[in-house]
Amino acid sequence: MENKKYLADPVWRQEINQKWIEAGVIMIDPTSTYLDREVTIGAGTIIYPNTYLMGETTIGQDCVIGPSTFIEGSTVGDNCIARFAVIEFAILENNVDIGPFAHLRKGAHLGEGVHMGNFGEVKNSYLGPGTKMGHFSYLGNTTTGQNVNIGAGTITCNYDGIKKHPTKIGDNAFIGSDTMLVSPVNIGDNARTGAGAVVTKDIPDNGLAYGVPAQLKKSNNKDK
Repeated sequence: MENKKYLADPVWRQEINQKWIEAGVIMIDPTSTYLDREVTIGAGTIIYPNTYLMGETTIGQDCVIGPSTFIEGSTVGDNCIARFAVIEFAILENNVDIGPFAHLRKGAHLGEGVHMGNFGEVKNSYLGPGTKMGHFSYLGNTTTGQNVNIGAGTITCNYDGIKKHPTKIGDNAFIGSDTMLVSPVNIGDNARTGAGAVVTKDIPDNGLAYGVPAQLKKSNNKDK
């Protein structure tokens, strides 16, 4: 394991922090900001207190990081916001905002303009551009399209006790609050789920599923 003793040395920390301050980074309290030697930060980024940037982490320009945020081995684009967050070996493209109390685990990839609310968790998943993930949600082994709405309390049930299974959600889908997506399952473009649905079967494009277990709404003349 790489020796991190220099992080406990205020002289070393001051030297590292001063280098980035002179490069245009704004540190609200350098004495409570901890940066690894491999870290790079773009000009105009604001680092709030109690923030730890570890490993080969890259932060873009004009971001707001912290307070109380831990980022390790990750890439954060320009104009991103991460408050009270834990980000581990993940990618955030430009204009992403997460938190407070959000957790990105290994393999998480948030596309341009993604919003992730408080107490959310993402692991080994891609959220497409413009997708919004409500609070108290978990996505694992999931791929979403663009402009997807993930309602509060949505969970991907991706582990059956032996293997982990994928979930795919199409463009412009609307996942209602407290939806359980039992993997493997595919949700089509523009599809919707009702609040509290337990989805065990694929939903086609433009489909609506609701109930426990979720059933597809059948079209009829009265719907026209």
